[in-house]
Amino acid sequence: LCSNIVASMYVNIGMIFLAQVAIGILGNLSLLYHYMFLYFSGHKPRPIDLILRHLTVANSLVILSRGIPETMTAFGMKDFLSEFGCKLVFYVHRVARGVSLSTTCLLSVFQAIIISPRNSRWAGLKVKALGYIGPSNLLCWFLYMVVNIKVPMYVIGRWRNENNTNIDFGYCSFSHQGGSTDLPYAIFISTPDTLCLCLMTWASGSMVFILHRHKQRVQHIHRSNISPRSSPEIRATHSILILVSTFVSFYTLSAIIYLYFYFFDKNTQWLVKTSALINACFPTVSPFILSSSDPCVCKFFFVCTGRNVQLPHLIRKI
Repeated sequence: LCSNIVASMYVNIGMIFLAQVAIGILGNLSLLYHYMFLYFSGHKPRPIDLILRHLTVANSLVILSRGIPETMTAFGMKDFLSEFGCKLVFYVHRVARGVSLSTTCLLSVFQAIIISPRNSRWAGLKVKALGYIGPSNLLCWFLYMVVNIKVPMYVIGRWRNENNTNIDFGYCSFSHQGGSTDLPYAIFISTPDTLCLCLMTWASGSMVFILHRHKQRVQHIHRSNISPRSSPEIRATHSILILVSTFVSFYTLSAIIYLYFYFFDKNTQWLVKTSALINACFPTVSPFILSSSDPCVCKFFFVCTGRNVQLPHLIRKI
């Protein structure tokens, strides 16, 4: 009876992973296809389109590198990756996760610069920022490829897992000494993530403050509007808050679990599976959050429904 319950639980977990992979890949590839179609069809790209293309690629790699192995393991497949495959999958996952984080940070900082008032100290960066987008994206990939260069050394094939303190993912194992031995490296790989989260929070807070001040200045215009719909500034602020709060919530929780694995010799399977689900949550929902604040993408997503999507004019300018 217990074995049947466990088998049923793993099947349910597998279905959750499969749904997450399908939804996430569909959303990110649709978004990527939209921006690539605009690029190759000769349309003038917006400055943030390049950032979003890198973000969708990174999100797709995060979902594929963790979601597919977890799905196969949940459905009963074991030891299907060689040791080289294990090292490659974990390295790609860590790099893509870091690029997703840093690219979202870059998107927030760039938006904060673009919507800053003309008399602000950031006004002079508006033109210069355009030239830094491409190099900044490449820097994000290079930075996390270097930061995570040591990750494959910790990954071993599951059949070589002879240490009870190793983290068993069902298809690969993550070897670590725990305690103070890994503390310097844990701090080293966590520093860029922490810096990106702080910058993103600051940039998003600045945007909310700018939009709030703008709303106050044009409040008399909105008072004369009899429409019950909220103002464009409020809708734009909500979009920013949803994106940032979702990002910070999922990645902070993921970081807590990641640090727990490092500093405690525990190998709880439900925590391992929960960590995998959380890691792919933001990459899965981010294309839908981004599309809700972009009228062009929203029209692309909902063209079959015949809905006439009206979205903030302010965000359309970004």
